[in-house]
Parts: sequence; structure tokens; C-alpha cells
Amino acid sequence: MAKNENPYLGKPLLSKMIALISLLLVILFSIVIVRIGAVALEMTGLSRDMASFQAQSAFSGTGFTTSESEHVVSHPVRRKIIRLLIFIGNAGIVSAMATLLLTFMNQSQEAAALRAAWLAVGLFILYLFARSKMIDKGMRWLIKRALERFTSLKIYDYEQLLGLSKGYTIGEFVVREKSWLQNKRLRDLKIDEEGIIVLGIYRKIGEREEFIGAPHGDTMIKKDDRLICYGPEEAIRKLSCRLKGRGGDREHREAVKEEMKRRMEEEA
Repeated sequence: MAKNENPYLGKPLLSKMIALISLLLVILFSIVIVRIGAVALEMTGLSRDMASFQAQSAFSGTGFTTSESEHVVSHPVRRKIIRLLIFIGNAGIVSAMATLLLTFMNQSQEAAALRAAWLAVGLFILYLFARSKMIDKGMRWLIKRALERFTSLKIYDYEQLLGLSKGYTIGEFVVREKSWLQNKRLRDLKIDEEGIIVLGIYRKIGEREEFIGAPHGDTMIKKDDRLICYGPEEAIRKLSCRLKGRGGDREHREAVKEEMKRRMEEEA
């Protein structure tokens, strides 16, 4: 060995590279965990977009203040998933910050620039990994199979179950002043003959909002009620704009005829 050769000179360089690789692995681990959380939330009935957003929000600890979050945390299974994502996310962010500082600590300008370049390349590869539809499809398949086997979660494809791609939809609207629905019982309205089913009603009582699920025929529709309806999209839209009086009654009769025609076409 030469006199001036120091066997320990390469150790700082090696430790910095290990720290850089560790940082990229932490980010990769975070992507996988968020994907698992999103699929788990989706299996409880959330849409794919909402499940992805809530999983990312919980893991990062930011943005989890939307009105949608109330529907998530009110569900016991979803609440457990969100709590676990928050816990893992806090640990992941701390680990990422620590490894990031270790990567660039006590480095010359040239060495820091080289580390930054390698970091940019690694992040770009991870970005392509996260955006790949083929990888996403494969990961979703594996995650679903694993969750089905090791958990009690069940998959509910509401889009397929409710025929949301077949012209049906779930819509909501507020009953305004002079609405055809105002101060009438569901039984008397006979909107089921138009192909519309009222799934629930949000009603303000004082300062609080009450939910009436699966309302029966004697339920009275009141002003400012927010109706959650299921049926043909165009029929729900027309119902939300219908005004009371003879014109509204005529529109109801026409809607019943249209529904009968639509059903005959479906059966044919």
C-alpha cells in the first residue's frame, strides 16, 4: 500500500451513497404504502379518486380537512386505515428528512451537485413508476388479492352494481321555494313511476343537519331538504327544476310516459 493512500477515504463517500439510496427506498416505500391504503379505502366503498386523495392526505398529513373526510372518518374500518396511514406517514417523513440531511451534510459543492443529480434521476424513475398504468394495474391486483386473503375487507364496485355507466346516476339537489316536491309526501309524488328512488334526505333542524335514510312513503318533503336520488340522470335533472302547479303536474305525467317507454326499450 502506498504511503499516502488512506483506506478510510472511501468510507464517507460510501455512507453518503447509502444514505441517498435509503432516501429513494423510503420514497418508494411511501408510494407503495399510499397505494395499499388507497386500494383498502376503495374496497370499503369509496370511489377510486376519493380513496387515492384521502390516502395521500392522511399519509402526508396535509389536505385532510375536506368535507369528504367526514364521510371517511365516520366509518370504523376506514378510520382504522386512515389512522395507520397517518402513523406510518409520520415515520416515513421523519426518515426521509433524516436521510436527506445525511446525504448532503458536510459535502463540497461539486459532491453536493453530483448527489443532487443522482437524486433527480432517482426521483424521475420513481415518478415513472408511480405513473405507469401497467404497474398500477399489477399492484392493484396484488394488493386486492392480499387484502382479500388477510383482511375482512370486501370489494364493492358501486359503478357496476348501480349501473352508473348505463345511464343511471346518483344525484342530489336542494328543494327550493315553489318546488313541485315541496310539502308533499313521497307516496303522493309517485316519482318511482318516473324511475327515481329517493335514497336519503339531509334536513336542517336548527343548527344541526339530520339524515333520513331510506325514507318511507309518509315522509314529507320540505323546503331546503337535500335529496339524494337514484335513477336516470336526465329524469333527476328535470325533477330538480320542476315547479309546483299544473305545469309541474303535466311534466310529471310526461316523465312517467318517458319512463314507461324507456323500460319497454330496455326489455326489448
